[in-house]
Amino acid sequence: MELRSDIEPDLKTAENRYPGILKLILDYTAHVDLSGDEDLSVYSQLESELHSITQKNVSQYSMEWWEEEGIEVLAFRIALPDPEKVENLSPEEIEEITFRIENPVIINKDWEEQTFEEQFSLYLDNYYRQFLALNKDK
Repeated sequence: MELRSDIEPDLKTAENRYPGILKLILDYTAHVDLSGDEDLSVYSQLESELHSITQKNVSQYSMEWWEEEGIEVLAFRIALPDPEKVENLSPEEIEEITFRIENPVIINKDWEEQTFEEQFSLYLDNYYRQFLALNKDK
C-alpha cells in the first residue's frame, strides 16, 4: 500500500543533506582521532552545524557511530527530516506503517548499485515509530 506524501519520509531532502552531514561527521571523527576533544568544543560546533542544516535537535543521536549502526546510517538518520502531524490518519495507514516497521525491505544488490532509497530502506523504522508517536491521538 502506498502512503500519502505527507506520511512518507522525505527521502529527497535526506539525500540532498546526506553528503554534507556525512562529511561533517567524518571530519569530526578525524579531528578526535588526531587531537581529541576533551572539552567537547568541537562536538558542540558539530551539533550546531548539524542543527543549522536540519533544524533538528541532534543531541538525540550518538556520535559514537562505531559502536552502533555505522557512520552512514547515522548520517542518514540525521539527514532525514522528522515526521509531522497529519490529519485523518486511517486505520489502514496505521496498519501499513506498522507493517513497514516490522517488515523492512531487504535489497539484494551490492551497496554501490543501490539507489539512496534502497540503501537506507532498512533504516526507516525510527522515522515510522516517531510518526506513530506524534500522530497517536489522530
